[in-house]
Order: sequence, then C-alpha cells, then structure tokens
Amino acid sequence: MNRQIIKLFAFIIVLFAVLVGFTSYWSVFDAKALKEKNVNQRPLLEQQQIPRGRILASDGTVIAKSFSKGHGSGKRYIRHYPLGALFGHPIGYSFVQYGQSEFEKSHNSELTGEESEFGSIFDQLTGTKQEGEQIVTNLDLHAQEVAMGDLEAAGHGAVVAIEPSTGAVKVMASNPGYNPNSIPNEKTFKRLSYTEKVNAPLVNRASFARYPPGSTFKVVTAAAGLESGVITPETAINAPGSIIDEGHELANDYHEDFGPITLDFALTNSVNTWFGQLGQKVGNKNLFSMMEAFGFGSIPPLDLPEEEMLPSGVVGEHGEILHRKDPVDLARVAIGQERLLATPLQIAMVAAGVANGGKLMKPQIWNRVVDADGSVTKRMDPSVYSEPISKKTAAELTTAMEGVVDEGTGTNAAISGVPVAGKTGTAETPGNEACGGGEEENQAWFMGFAPANDPKIAIAASVECTEQFGNDVAAPIFRDVAEAILNGE
Repeated sequence: MNRQIIKLFAFIIVLFAVLVGFTSYWSVFDAKALKEKNVNQRPLLEQQQIPRGRILASDGTVIAKSFSKGHGSGKRYIRHYPLGALFGHPIGYSFVQYGQSEFEKSHNSELTGEESEFGSIFDQLTGTKQEGEQIVTNLDLHAQEVAMGDLEAAGHGAVVAIEPSTGAVKVMASNPGYNPNSIPNEKTFKRLSYTEKVNAPLVNRASFARYPPGSTFKVVTAAAGLESGVITPETAINAPGSIIDEGHELANDYHEDFGPITLDFALTNSVNTWFGQLGQKVGNKNLFSMMEAFGFGSIPPLDLPEEEMLPSGVVGEHGEILHRKDPVDLARVAIGQERLLATPLQIAMVAAGVANGGKLMKPQIWNRVVDADGSVTKRMDPSVYSEPISKKTAAELTTAMEGVVDEGTGTNAAISGVPVAGKTGTAETPGNEACGGGEEENQAWFMGFAPANDPKIAIAASVECTEQFGNDVAAPIFRDVAEAILNGE
C-alpha cells in the first residue's frame, strides 16, 4: 500500500511540475509571442490605458498620436493619424479591434513603454504610471508627399528612398493607400481587406509586393561580371539582334544588332543579348552569390514585422525562393525576366549599395526614441548589412549608370545641374489578372542615385499595370522625389 501511495504521490508531483513548466513558459519565456497574437486582445486592451508614444516625421511633424477618451477607470487612449493616408504605409495602425501593423507593430514595445520588462515591473511596484516613448523617424514629409502625389497620378506602385551612407529610409510610399483612421470601422476594414483584393490598399507594395524587375536587374548582373573578373569595363561582347536561349529567342528591342560592345554602351542602351550572354558567362554560382550579397533570398533587414515583408528572388512554383543549384534560365534571369521577382525595397537596396561605394547599409525607418522628459534613450546606429562589391566595381557601375541618364534609356530622370546615375526597367506583364488581363501592360521601373559623384539619396520607383515604359512614368517620379530630398537638405 505504501508503495502505491508513493507512486501516486510521485505522479502528482510530475503533473504539477509539468503544469508549472508550461505556465512559466507561456507567462515568461513566450510572453512576447503570446502578446503578439492578434487573437489575444488582452494586451491591446491594457495598452489602451497607456498613453502610447507619438510617431514623428524627421522634421517633427506628428504622424501618429493618441487622445484620451472617458474618465477615471474607464479612461482609454485612442490612436489618431493627423496626416491620414500619407503615411498609412509604412506606419500602419494600432487599434484594439484589429491589432497592429507595420511600424506600429514592430516598435510596439517602445511606443507602450515596455522596452524593458523589468522597468514595467518596477513601475507597477512603485505605482508609477506607464507611459509610451515617442519615436522620431527618418521619413521626409515633403518627399513622401511628392512620391504619393506622383504615384496617384501614375497608377498603382511604390517608391522607396534610402540615404546610402546610413541606410535611413526617407520615403516609403505605396499606392493605393488607405487612411488608418478608418480602420476601426468594421465595414471599412472588411472592404479594405477583402473586397478590394486587386487594389489591396492594406498591402505595402514597397515591401510586400514583388514584381519582375526587368532591366534594373542588369546592374546586379554587371556587378557579378565585374566582381568575378569575367569582364572589365573594356570587355567587348558581340550583341546580335537575337540569340537562342534554352530553345527560345531572346531579342533586343526591334531586334537591333549592336555588334561588339562594352559595358557602358550595353547598359546605356539596355541591350538584352549582351546581358543574356554575360549571365551565361558569369554562371549560376557567381550570379546567385551576387544576388544574395545584395539581399535577394532573404527577408529585408528593415524595422518592420518580418511577416509583413517578402524576400526577392527567383520564385518557384509554390512560392519558394530558388537557389543556385535549382534549374533556371540564367540568360533570362540576367536581364530581369524568367521567374525573378523583386520588391521596390530590394531594388532600392541595390541602388544604395552601389551608391555607397559597395557597402550596403542596413535600411531603417526609425531614427531615435525619446522619453517623456525629452531625453533620447536610443538612437539609430548605422550598420553595414553587406559589402556585395568593391569600391572599384561601384565606381565602374556608376559611370555606366550615368550614361543611362545622360544619353540612354533614362533621360527623364535627369536633374538640372546634378549628375544622376540610374537604370530603367520595363517588364512586360501580359495577362496579369491584377491589371485586368490585358496584353499591353508593363511593370515600369527606375532605380538610381544622386548626385552620382557624391550620393545623398538612392531611390527605386515602380508603377504597375501601365502601357508606358520606365523612362516615361517611373523616371520622372525618381527625379521629383530626388529633387525634393536634395533641395530640402
């Protein structure tokens, strides 16, 4: 009998230990994950009792703030966005009904004053009222206005502008956008989420939409050729009007035969057969290594929730990112076609890496965190994400990209008195359901930086479902946003 009692007692002890273990894990070790689940509204209800910190543009303009409603124990703080749709992306929203998104979600701990768990516990013990800290972003108010205005005139698309030397994100615009103040309205939220699937206003096209990059990708192919030693700027490759690749024709515009040409001429005139052959010469290993060094194949290192960003790359049948050992049509990858898809953020990162002499800085929206007393508690520390190319290769690419704007396919990106380096892209997207299934629609691009001799800003602009080319519709957006930033310095 005593033996049975001992066994029962031991069994109860084990069960109790398991219960304590699971409870401890959920309440301590996995508390953050539990809080972040949208179905768990308790933290959101608790946060409504905390004056959430403001979010500011770089010039101090208020993008998000909270106002109080009610009195006493029923007092709640409700989020408000004074600029409406202007910064719907990338700031997102924070409401008890639907949780948080984008910047509001990724910086929730600072905005609610929970950056330190021990600090929060100390506040509770001492009776100190928890208060959120405010965050000053790198976002440029005027440049964001220019980007959104140009996108609204051009069509659906996105613009990303990055300061090459620091990684500071100055502009992240996505059209169509939405007014975050309308999110608490259930009918509006359902319409934005489900009814408007094609327009997808809640999708940040800058970081969560992927498009064929077209000829903007030729900069990456050229980088791989130069870094691997396959070519120098003086290497001539014969560029006929068309070549046969994987049993299919790969052709230049109008089947123009250019003969033997070098990098500068090939990039200036965006010669498909030259870059297709270069891709074949470079090979899978070198091209994919260069892509990965620029960030392809990985979630971007931006301060937004990882689940709200997409990796760029060659996309397989089931949405997976393909790698160097997977079978791909390398010549078509090299000219930005095949199954290659990229976000505007990724293409902006390529431009920023070249602009910064081969050092790609980690892109960041936030700049500094300020407490209730006005003291800066944390400040963005620029850090190198990768070094995909040498300073020499960056200079050689810059020279070639200047030719694109000076006399090539990107002349509409030119800024008076300012040297500009860039690359156009026009990817044909016939039959795209998002564009209505027509046969003439393109994905138009321009990526580049200015001034070319002392880069202050790198920009990618992309427009969906347009019958125009990159130089017609995307290059002017680049120019306007670049001017807004350069003139505002």
